[in-house]
Amino acid sequence: MIDITATPGDALIDVARRITVTGARAGASLTLRTRTVRGAGTVWTSHAVFRADARGVVHLDRDAPLAGDYEGVAPMGLIWSQAPTEAGKREVFPADVAQPLTTRIEVIDDAGQVLAATELTQRLMAPGVQRREMRADGSVGTLFLPAAPGPHPVVLVLNGSGGGINEPRGALYASRGYAALALGYFKTPGLSDYISNTPLEYFRRALDWIARELQPAYGFIAVSGQSRGGELALLLGATYPDRIKAVIGYVPGAVVHSAQNAADPAIGREGPAWLLDGKPLPHLWENNRTASWKPFDDGPPPHRHERAIRTALLDEEAVERARIRVENIDGPVLLLSATDDGSWPSSEYSRMVVERLERQKHAYPVAHLDFERAGHAIVFPYVPTTQLVYAHPVSGRISTGGGEPAANARADEASWRKVLAFLDAARHSRASADANDSSRQEQP
Repeated sequence: MIDITATPGDALIDVARRITVTGARAGASLTLRTRTVRGAGTVWTSHAVFRADARGVVHLDRDAPLAGDYEGVAPMGLIWSQAPTEAGKREVFPADVAQPLTTRIEVIDDAGQVLAATELTQRLMAPGVQRREMRADGSVGTLFLPAAPGPHPVVLVLNGSGGGINEPRGALYASRGYAALALGYFKTPGLSDYISNTPLEYFRRALDWIARELQPAYGFIAVSGQSRGGELALLLGATYPDRIKAVIGYVPGAVVHSAQNAADPAIGREGPAWLLDGKPLPHLWENNRTASWKPFDDGPPPHRHERAIRTALLDEEAVERARIRVENIDGPVLLLSATDDGSWPSSEYSRMVVERLERQKHAYPVAHLDFERAGHAIVFPYVPTTQLVYAHPVSGRISTGGGEPAANARADEASWRKVLAFLDAARHSRASADANDSSRQEQP
């Protein structure tokens, strides 16, 4: 009798599963087909064809498919190769992050008959994790607290140019032991619909709230941001080193950018994104002698925003004026980039940051992972990576983030492992420093 198992059947989303088919006829051709309802009810599917071994067994962590939606040995290939049945859909996570994602996996013979089936459940929130809406000091966000009693080290989670609140990442950080404040800063109820003219003081108030209300363990606050949020993470670390003690930049920028695709149309994409003390920060497009949007606007589809950014980087004086003063960061830095980033050149940006910190003899560890053939959408493991071309959530412009599904899946997995190890090392270092300080103070 044919059977299929996915072990563990119910676990956090970042846990790999061992998918195995047993009881088949030796050498039988079997199709494995998945179905997951994601987002607001969109169905995502995938399939792959395998040949059973001499014992009638298929192991996805051992066997490459003969055909299907992915190639090569990939234990979770059936998940990351999923695509929506309705074209253009990109929502992967449920609106309520407490709700799990359940994937049905069927085993089908050559006649199309379903021989066996199982379910695989992925969770963003571990049992006991608490979710609370945060509305304080003008800030809008969602706080996630680990199940264990605190105080906890804290991660401030920032979304990119799509705006909104990144609850999935906040929930997963909390599931791994960190209090996480997923903070909105535009395109969130109660805030502007656009990134234009966002004051950095908004984030300072949120950081002060974290310090006051959460009293982070060892005073440890890290900031984790994606894309524009990665730029912002570096910028906040450089601006508020008294609060932020570790920086994680997913596909970050090394310079301050204009509002770009998230701009208020009344101001325009060359207007400022960030204000400090009521004044716009110098940005890359400001008084830039070489910058042009034409390679993006008029280039061949799929349009790549990165092509326009590269024209602006040719003006070295404008780059230096807009450069984020990362040498002011008071803690370790982790940069995660992609060699085929279609949104902006995150590989080059990350190298710029590393080189600056090396020249300044930064006192803390600096790590950079650059993922070959991956694109802008590096998130965390075992989510679909197939939607590469999309309309920007604010401007509506259609472009590609670049990369290939398999490379993006590898980046998702390796980056998350590195992030957790980085945070663990950073908080332990902070705890040791606090212990040493206390020991010195207690000495007569």
